[in-house]
Amino acid sequence: MNYSKYILLLFILLVSCKTNKKQEEIILKTKVVSNDFTIAFGSCNNQVLPNVMWGEILKNKPNVWIWGGDVIYTDTEDMLLMAQNYQKQKAESNYADFIKNITVLGTWDDHDYGVNDGGIEYSKKVESQNLFLDFINVDKNDERRQQKGVYFAKDYTINDNIVKIILLDTRYFRTALTKDTLTQKRYTPNVYGEGSMLGEVQWEWLTNQLQNSKASFNVIVSSIQFLSSEHGFESWGNMPHEVDKLINIIKTTNAKNTIILSGDRHISEFSKKEVDSLAYPIIDFTSSGLTHSYANFKGEPNQYRIKDVVFEKSFGILKFNFDKLTVTMQMRGEDNVLQQELIQSY
Repeated sequence: MNYSKYILLLFILLVSCKTNKKQEEIILKTKVVSNDFTIAFGSCNNQVLPNVMWGEILKNKPNVWIWGGDVIYTDTEDMLLMAQNYQKQKAESNYADFIKNITVLGTWDDHDYGVNDGGIEYSKKVESQNLFLDFINVDKNDERRQQKGVYFAKDYTINDNIVKIILLDTRYFRTALTKDTLTQKRYTPNVYGEGSMLGEVQWEWLTNQLQNSKASFNVIVSSIQFLSSEHGFESWGNMPHEVDKLINIIKTTNAKNTIILSGDRHISEFSKKEVDSLAYPIIDFTSSGLTHSYANFKGEPNQYRIKDVVFEKSFGILKFNFDKLTVTMQMRGEDNVLQQELIQSY
């Protein structure tokens, strides 16, 4: 018997199996990578404070960065001052490096809009809108240059999957809030049915976006919190009929796997609401702030909160897995430290 032939044959088989296994691993790895999509987002960024997060955010290899509001702090009607503050932020060395190789989307909140807790009454909103769009490098021919308000939507296609990002404007059209005169809270909910958060035109636009969405996931960005409202600061809860309206639109349009991102509060938290006849829960992922936080936070009620409040500086990460239909949501802070994580199945 020629043992040398058998040894040679066995060697060839082993090498072949090892090679095939390695090829399968490469194919599997490639498939996972090609199906991943990562969003990074954050809010409350003071241009005069140290910007330490930009390099940490990049460690997560996001496909897109979303400003959730308060890009700068410049409560003013002096548009020259506002332009200077935007330029200061844009020229900040860490941020300037950050935006070289990443898509930037965004909406505003009150302090980059121009007035604390401001809405439709702000006299410089047209001028302010142009400065905000300049900051995020929106083309002069873009539709946002012609419309009132900075709302916008963009689809990202990854193989056979789509992630739709819908940026709302909760400032330009938002009507008056009701001040709380009975407690130490800032606001109390309006009489049900009174007031508008988005205005008629934007509501119609949002309905069309969700009605015609082909996305596996719809990500709605609101500068203020959607679910949490018991704290008495700004939130959708100041107009409870508008909360119901958005939930009803999500249900009636059959929009798949809708997630809400918010900011404003200088804290980060996950809020979750189960909705009748909706196949998935509504998650409101609040991430705030990038340069400063509510360090003296002592607690506040939120019936929808899951997990603990994070009151250190932080940014948000969402990692989409299309094969498993899961989204891994993370709060991360300085040195890219994982502060909290929620894995939601859809």
